[in-house]
Amino acid sequence: MDSKDSKPQPVKTAATREERLKAALKANMAKRKAQARARAADAGKQKKD
Repeated sequence: MDSKDSKPQPVKTAATREERLKAALKANMAKRKAQARARAADAGKQKKD
């Protein structure tokens, strides 16, 4: 067995996990921003009435 084969895989797995978490965080933040905008728009409509 080569030690070269076993070393890159954990690093690749960690990088893949990092990218996946980064993408999930970005999506979550976008969702929260959209919710906040919708609430602000709804609150603005209620105050006008």
